[in-house]
Amino acid sequence: MAAAVIETCHVACCANRTPNVVSWGRGGTIAYGTCNSVALYDPEERRVVALLNGHTSRVNAVQWVHREDSAPEGHLVSGGSDNRLILWEAQQDGKFIQSVECKGHTGPVCAADAIYVEDSKILVASSASDSTVKLWLCCDAKQAECLHNLSFGSGFMMDVSLVLLPGSRVPILACGGDDSRVHLYVQADGQLQRAMSLQGHEDWVRGVEWASTGGELLLASCSQDSLIRVWRLCAKSGTDTHAEDNHSIIKMKEDIFEVKERDKSSVYAVSLETVLAGHENWVYGVHWQPPLYQGGELQQRLCLLSASMDKTMILWAPEEGSGVWIEKVRVGEVGGNTLGFYGCQMSADGSMILAHAFHGALHLWCKDLDKEGEWRPGVVISGHFNAVQDLSWDPEGEFILSVGSDQTTRLFTPWRTQESKKVTWHEISRPQIHGYDMQCLAMIGRFQFVSGADEKVLRVFQAPRNFVENFANISGTSKETLLTSCDSADLPEGASTPALGLSNKAVFQGDLVPKNKEEGEQFNRVSDQYQESYFHPLNLTEPPPEDHLLQNTLWPEVQKLYGHGFEMFCLASDSSRTVVASACKASKAEHAAVLLWSTTTWRQLQVLPCHTLTVTQMAFSPDAQLLLAVSRDRTWSLWRRNLPTPESPEPLFSLYAHTEKDTAIHSRIIWSCDWSPDGKFFVTSSRDKKVIVWGPCSLDSGDPVLPPEIKPCSSILDVGDSATAIAFCPVLCSNDSYLLAVGLECGRIRLYRWSPGSEPAGDDWSCCGETDTSQSHTLAVKRLRWRPKTGRAGRGNGKKDGQGDGESEIEEESSWVQLASASADHSVKIFNINKRAL
Repeated sequence: MAAAVIETCHVACCANRTPNVVSWGRGGTIAYGTCNSVALYDPEERRVVALLNGHTSRVNAVQWVHREDSAPEGHLVSGGSDNRLILWEAQQDGKFIQSVECKGHTGPVCAADAIYVEDSKILVASSASDSTVKLWLCCDAKQAECLHNLSFGSGFMMDVSLVLLPGSRVPILACGGDDSRVHLYVQADGQLQRAMSLQGHEDWVRGVEWASTGGELLLASCSQDSLIRVWRLCAKSGTDTHAEDNHSIIKMKEDIFEVKERDKSSVYAVSLETVLAGHENWVYGVHWQPPLYQGGELQQRLCLLSASMDKTMILWAPEEGSGVWIEKVRVGEVGGNTLGFYGCQMSADGSMILAHAFHGALHLWCKDLDKEGEWRPGVVISGHFNAVQDLSWDPEGEFILSVGSDQTTRLFTPWRTQESKKVTWHEISRPQIHGYDMQCLAMIGRFQFVSGADEKVLRVFQAPRNFVENFANISGTSKETLLTSCDSADLPEGASTPALGLSNKAVFQGDLVPKNKEEGEQFNRVSDQYQESYFHPLNLTEPPPEDHLLQNTLWPEVQKLYGHGFEMFCLASDSSRTVVASACKASKAEHAAVLLWSTTTWRQLQVLPCHTLTVTQMAFSPDAQLLLAVSRDRTWSLWRRNLPTPESPEPLFSLYAHTEKDTAIHSRIIWSCDWSPDGKFFVTSSRDKKVIVWGPCSLDSGDPVLPPEIKPCSSILDVGDSATAIAFCPVLCSNDSYLLAVGLECGRIRLYRWSPGSEPAGDDWSCCGETDTSQSHTLAVKRLRWRPKTGRAGRGNGKKDGQGDGESEIEEESSWVQLASASADHSVKIFNINKRAL
């Protein structure tokens, strides 16, 4: 039953910033490491279908174990900074479980590869920063045996690749490393023998990959010298090893090695096939097109994909007729100030290619079926590449804004394509790209927000016209309604960031018109020579790719708020959108005061002193009359809005109630707080594992002079781990009980029902669901937010043109609520929760 309570609707996460961390399976699934998890992403459905949680530190290497018949894979290998190597195995239901763990490395694993050897055993090669390469044999008994250990002294191997020698079942291992060589090892008669070292690269070898083609092997190696080398390995028959030298034919120099196995000796020759020069920076990854079935047998197409720090990917193939290797297709971008690609992969049928970049983003290109040789960018998932600190729904519950330590603010919204009725979530705007780590944000109205970072300034942003139009296209709402709701007359088109600035400047319609200068006409101002508007308006019908997100989806900054002495820590705005409260890091009482700002004039209204250490979170009551603040000093304070007088029409607050050291109950930092939807109660959660509901908070007691007695209304709930985030569901459950979501430091999210006034004590709490291992975060939950309305975003407005059976669907939809969570594991997750299942 518990399984049906919480279902994962969306996971926004990106690839880790390491090479070798993405692998595309023959079954179509892309596996990639994201923080401490392995994400399985379906590019057709455009969503993460599963998360594999088993590592306790960053995942650095992911590799599918390809079957020899190119069927969908049943095994996956991952290696991480926890020095472990995990083999995952598919179950009958398609879910993957941890099958074998290989322990033995004393440093982070940076590369791994695996192949099937006799009787379905799996041979795994792994390279780690302890300067070793290890070979493991994993058998059905869920055991891993370390067969061989290669030590490279003080050197490092960056990549490993395994394959079986042509015409035999003997494995050959290629390792590329920081000595600029490619080392080949052969495993015969239980021994691992060094076959040879291939020289030629002039800098670290970053990637190696084998391909098997009709009785021969091809090995591609790429290096920081910007070059790719392709080597050919073939078996020599006993006669042609000593053949006479025929000087009339120009031949490449061959290196020969011998493999002795079970009294049988075979000789193999390795020669350089070609050197590919086309990249202008370090080449990090090479990848062969997967073999395809043609005429009942497996055919390896000679097509090689490479990815480089110059932000391009190139498809190389031999020219028909001459056999000379040439560049067929080049995709990517030129210019900009971001670093390039860490690796590349190709889909099983060769119709899609993928790169992952320094900022974790996935870049997908699809073959254009109409135009031969043309490729176009495809829609792909994205997410933060560092801890996500805060998130907020827009007041209508149509999109989510999140901020993170990767110095970005991102906006996610559901997208419903015309063809399919499926709803998928995507990032459609990156309103702020900053120079400081972001910490907190608060929405003010539909298309305006305030954000705070590790700087002493708050910044206010407003959506430009281009965003509102594109949001209307993608979410299917009416453009006119949206533009009237945000007073479109003076909206800028978009925004751009000056080369040396942190503030997004508004770009208006007039700035986009190129100035037609006559030949020889002088520039009036120096600045005319250097046009600084990088923004180009987009007309989006689908979510934009990463390079557009970086450049063309910024929001203009409309205000800066100065007043705090230290880094910003938390923000809150009231339901009437008139006041914003802010607090910064503090170790003294003078800095721990809460500042209030007016959203109409952006003047500082008031300083509210009470706490002695950092205020960790704040929340306004639903009727906007009370402001709650919780702090590192283990106490909470409640502030009441004064009645407006002719002298002070602006809202002012005064202290209404607070806890002292002796009445605090919580014995550690209070991390989070929230209000019940009716405003009668509020809840606090702390590092001491306690969750407490306080109240009653009715303001109509008549006597405003006497402070009310606000005391715990619930029994103390022990959640078993530091409770880092908490949120009251805006919809009451049956028999007037309240639904709470509690986020824990271990990454789990639990749902509790609280029934006020239950006897005996302790019966007022009941746990009605929690995330399972695959749904949970792997690090602390930073923020939980319920969607302000019932139903699932992107589903409610699907009915048009008087379609039938609308009633039942609307009723069905109203039994769902959505919960969004942000975590230190770089991910934003959205869960669908069925109230009936509770």
